[in-house]
Amino acid sequence: MEIPQQLQSALDAQLVAVPPRKLVAAVAALSERYRTGASRPGRGFLHSGEDVAAYLAYRLPATFVAAYACLEQVRDRLPDWKPGSLLDAGAGPGTVMWAAAAPWPDLGHVTLLERDDEMIAAGKRLAVYSPLGSVREANWLRTDVAGPWEARPHDLVVVSYVLGELPEDRVAPLLQKLWTTTGGVVVIIEPGTTAGFARVKRARQLMIEEGAHVIAPCPHDALCPLNDGDWCHFSQRVERSRTHRQAKAGELSHEDEKFSFVALSRTPGTPIEGRVLRHPQVRPGHIRLDVCTRDGLASTVVTRKDRDLYRTARHLRWGSVMPASSRGR
Repeated sequence: MEIPQQLQSALDAQLVAVPPRKLVAAVAALSERYRTGASRPGRGFLHSGEDVAAYLAYRLPATFVAAYACLEQVRDRLPDWKPGSLLDAGAGPGTVMWAAAAPWPDLGHVTLLERDDEMIAAGKRLAVYSPLGSVREANWLRTDVAGPWEARPHDLVVVSYVLGELPEDRVAPLLQKLWTTTGGVVVIIEPGTTAGFARVKRARQLMIEEGAHVIAPCPHDALCPLNDGDWCHFSQRVERSRTHRQAKAGELSHEDEKFSFVALSRTPGTPIEGRVLRHPQVRPGHIRLDVCTRDGLASTVVTRKDRDLYRTARHLRWGSVMPASSRGR
């Protein structure tokens, strides 16, 4: 998918003043820090204003499509729910705010918690380009979410690509704080790696113990059936703009962002039969699907003998919801 045109225009306006060579070098350095996990206490992976520009060019498009994919699943499982307020903990330049405004353009009050002054400034400059008052007038609070902070309840609370940057002993207190601040739904997004999924898995169990209902991506509230070393993650393709390609010195017109997430609600969502966890294996005469079901993990083989289900299975993809007709097969 492409990011909204208003957001792309805002990015282009932000990055036009940065010399291309400096941007490419900053993107390469930031990418290396993300790859090696070399964050700096109190500053995370961002060390300068050039790093913020690199983040806008390198990470914002990918985090936007990941956040949008997660929030779209929330909308699918809670079709009648329309959040009136959003709290983003560790907001960066406000990427989640833009993503939430896509499925819910009537979103009202937005609160963004971010510790970096330059990132807040960049986020405010981007927001000017939005046609939505909720984005332009969002309440930015300079706050380190790892420390003490207060906020009134919000319908939708999101923490995106943040838990991995926190000291281990601050993760559980933050998650508990987010749950108490959630009037409706909390969404946790992390990189689609074994470590990222492990953080999501722990957060999922902690919030279930607090009374949360899992609405996505899982079809149940039971213990996660995946063993240690395995991981549940998804992928979303983002179309690269000219600026994006130049910054990453890439030739492809797209890239795939892999992410793990969980969305938890104070009320149950529309139930699903299961979710496809891997690319379907299409073979002559049959399709094999690895699925997380209400009863745990299952490998389902759909043959041509079941014409209707086979026809449906041909269109299933990694991350797809299993059709109701597959129950018990």
